[in-house]
Amino acid sequence: MSAKLTQAPGAVPQTFLGFPLQLDLDNLDADIAILGIPYGLPYAVEERANDQSLAPDAIRRNAQDAAWEEPRTRHHFDWDLGGPLLDGRPVKVVDCGNVTSDMNDPVEHYRRAEQAAKKIFDAGATLVTLGGDHGIPIPVMRALPRDETITLVQVDAHMDWRDEVSGERDGYSSPIRRASEMDWIGPIVQIGLRGVGSARPQEVADARAYGADLISAYEMHEMGIDAVLDRIPDGGPYYLTVDADGMDPTIMPGVNAPTPGGLNWLQIRQLIHGLVRKGRVLGMDLVEVSPAFDHGNTTLVHAERLLCNFIGAAVRAGYYDRP
Repeated sequence: MSAKLTQAPGAVPQTFLGFPLQLDLDNLDADIAILGIPYGLPYAVEERANDQSLAPDAIRRNAQDAAWEEPRTRHHFDWDLGGPLLDGRPVKVVDCGNVTSDMNDPVEHYRRAEQAAKKIFDAGATLVTLGGDHGIPIPVMRALPRDETITLVQVDAHMDWRDEVSGERDGYSSPIRRASEMDWIGPIVQIGLRGVGSARPQEVADARAYGADLISAYEMHEMGIDAVLDRIPDGGPYYLTVDADGMDPTIMPGVNAPTPGGLNWLQIRQLIHGLVRKGRVLGMDLVEVSPAFDHGNTTLVHAERLLCNFIGAAVRAGYYDRP
């Protein structure tokens, strides 16, 4: 039964913005599906359950707080979007809960995540994934449709091209390396790179040999987001992976590795809206949020705004328009 793949969120209220809970993925009827994948594959036993695994429910819970009450976000005028979230259109959004895990087999969480994501993609829905660390896009990308070459767009302070860490090849330092090995992933554009971590000279050389477009945060600030968008191939389809530490810590301080110089709010909003307009974004994830490190819910407020801007932009791009 596919219902065993996911379970209801632990947050109260449970779902993101009060959207209907849908655990029966075999009979999914949705345009947009929200899915929590709490657990990455750790590099040490004590890392398996960490603060980032609490982020999917923390984001859901704070989305209600940020809006004061559920109907305001879903039905009131949103100045980020120029109208209500779903623009008065019959768009179906559901929350599929969190992928279940097996205490005796950490890899089983990835297997179930891949199965859940594939059912969502097969249903024709746009997948919005809440992590979890940056390992969790790996099973999602394995589940992507394979009938067209997909452009991968990453926002991150780090490259994530490590082949393995402590023998683990599917951890949070490796999602872009793993993506580069998937035949259905083509161009890779990495935005916001800065500081130290997740890359040694060999990883940089490997990324460049693949043809990844490496855009440092400083280059991004100098040339602007419109120029960044021009470097992303037109037409789609795209998959977008957003590491919270890709943003500047002034707007997302709740991360394990805050690094100055990241994208500000105006830039990430412009990037999301611009990418959605360029072509269909099959799915996106937001990962690496550490709620315990947040200050005044600043990270969670921006997380809610980021997700709502993606959903609202996709609606307005006509993704779900029916004849």
